[in-house]
Amino acid sequence: MNNQKPTRRNILRGAIGLAGLASASVIQRAVAQQAAPAQQQGARGGGNRPARQGSSQDRVLPGMQIVLLGTRAGPGVDLKRAETSTAIVVDGTPYLVDCGYGALRNMVAAEISPSKVEKIVFTHLHNDHTADLPALATLQWSGGRSKPLDLYGPFGTEDLARAVVAYCKVDAGIRTVDEGRKVNPEDLFIGHNVQATSTPLKIFKDDKVEVSAIENTHYPEHSRSQMPYRSIGVRFDSEKRSVVISGDTNFSANLVKLAQGVDVFICEIMEQGTRDRWLAQVAENPDLLNKASIGRHVSETHATPEDVGRMAAEANVKLVVLNHQLTNAGTSTPLGPLLEGVRKFYSGEVVLGEDLLMI
Repeated sequence: MNNQKPTRRNILRGAIGLAGLASASVIQRAVAQQAAPAQQQGARGGGNRPARQGSSQDRVLPGMQIVLLGTRAGPGVDLKRAETSTAIVVDGTPYLVDCGYGALRNMVAAEISPSKVEKIVFTHLHNDHTADLPALATLQWSGGRSKPLDLYGPFGTEDLARAVVAYCKVDAGIRTVDEGRKVNPEDLFIGHNVQATSTPLKIFKDDKVEVSAIENTHYPEHSRSQMPYRSIGVRFDSEKRSVVISGDTNFSANLVKLAQGVDVFICEIMEQGTRDRWLAQVAENPDLLNKASIGRHVSETHATPEDVGRMAAEANVKLVVLNHQLTNAGTSTPLGPLLEGVRKFYSGEVVLGEDLLMI
């Protein structure tokens, strides 16, 4: 893809299905389709089913491509959506944000070589954002990787890296003896705890991107006061393009700071009706209003369509992508109610995220 500003004609929509259902590589090319009537007011959904054309191991495209590897909200196995993960590919170099279950398989489907990933940023450490990390790491090791894989994220990321090393220990012990391998997993997987701040903080910078982070509002104060764990949103700035990934959050003034003027704002979303149902369940048991519970967590810590619209409008973003979609309809995300809430505040273009959609 080129680095044109997002428009209806250059937003590429793709979802690779089962082997043999395809016609062009997600990373190589895709064809934007005519928007459906319900989408002609500035929203998109659905997508083509491109197929691969040979190996992409050495393919390098100029500029930044954003590939949604997983758009499912919450922990669980879903045959239509993988758990949360996004690939940011800059001049052929892939960076990952989160690595939920299914991300690794979708990387292969998108022809993004897992062996080339050298940096992963985690928005927080819930298992639906980390579940595929052990698979990615151990396959990098057994595939002959010798350069470190750096893991960045809030408090606990260093522990996560040590856990990955422990996961690799038995396999590495066998293969080191049986296959003569020389690389120690302890030298490969390096964790970096990132401070959760109220102003944007640079995490790292290389010759392709600068990555910064800020604390979001996924953990309410009554939880934050009892634990060291935090949740962040992240921003990638390349020479010609920028993207913010909200992480799990409700309305966050900090995210508005981080996302000012960004080209692409990838934001989690919870359908308002879904939130109302969770709140109703909590209300049925008054004791839950003052206790830690799943219902309280879900209803308090995710962004409604109006929250997304407010953040997008206040940050003056150019394009909104609805991701990590939490709806009562499971994998069938209703576009209408989501768009209606966002539209109360934001008048720009909105894209309904799908696995393997590339922007």
